Amino acid sequence: MKSILTSIRRTPYQSTAAFLVLFLNLFLTISIVFSLSFLYGLLGYVETRPQVTVYFQTQVSPTDIGKIRDDLINSQKTISVKYISQEDAFKTYQQLNKDNPLLLEMVSANIFPASLEINAKKPEFLPEIAAFLKKQPGIDEVVFQKTIIDRLLTLTGVIKKSALAMCLLLIITTVFILLTITHFKIALRREEIELWRLLGASGNYIKMPFIKEGLFFGFTAATTAFLVFLAILLYLNPFISSYLRGSGNLVISISSYQLAVWPLNGAFLAAIYGLTGTFGMLLSVIATVIASQKYIK
Repeated sequence: MKSILTSIRRTPYQSTAAFLVLFLNLFLTISIVFSLSFLYGLLGYVETRPQVTVYFQTQVSPTDIGKIRDDLINSQKTISVKYISQEDAFKTYQQLNKDNPLLLEMVSANIFPASLEINAKKPEFLPEIAAFLKKQPGIDEVVFQKTIIDRLLTLTGVIKKSALAMCLLLIITTVFILLTITHFKIALRREEIELWRLLGASGNYIKMPFIKEGLFFGFTAATTAFLVFLAILLYLNPFISSYLRGSGNLVISISSYQLAVWPLNGAFLAAIYGLTGTFGMLLSVIATVIASQKYIK
């Protein structure tokens, strides 16, 4: 550590530039990883929700709703058809607005429509189910979720491709800048390196101080980028939570492991920090090894 700090004091401007380049790269990387994880979690949540929801007029009897439910089940196109009575809808409303007493006053179960929540076996069955429901008597509204899912898939795909292109550009730019800075640092220490060579030091021994410095910059830049991003995320937490109120947990699947993305939790934040730290140190070390390999032969 002492040798690293000494090297930083010798070249303060170059060291600051290396740190800032890594910091900006890693901060954008964290932002991209979090955004993609959040979108995939939101997409997974939407896909698990009822894909078609049909609301009935208040005068429709449970018996008539039951006949439509049986027709949907017998069609062999649905995974599940769940009946939500007026009382169930009222209880859900009370639960969602328990912190707002004013919204609960003068409200009864009679104003809430009964509904059916339907999950199709295949996406191509969704238009057929929606068309069938719209032809039934007593239907007030049919909410078709396929459009929402398609839009989320399109948005996620666009962001994923844009993120990959941006990350690739950032990596190339960062590596070239770090190569230039490392070349400059090695050139400043050429007399010291020549002395090491005369004393019989191997190439790996000469490279090691620069590699350690690269690891240090990668770690400190990753930690700083993560802390800044975490501070921004905690500041925005109340706004995001209010927007996602009632949506439940957002989860992504990594192989067979389920990782909760939202609400914020230690496991997800630790995964992001570990990924960022590893990426930052690896990027810095690769640039350092390439630069030192070219200069120190």
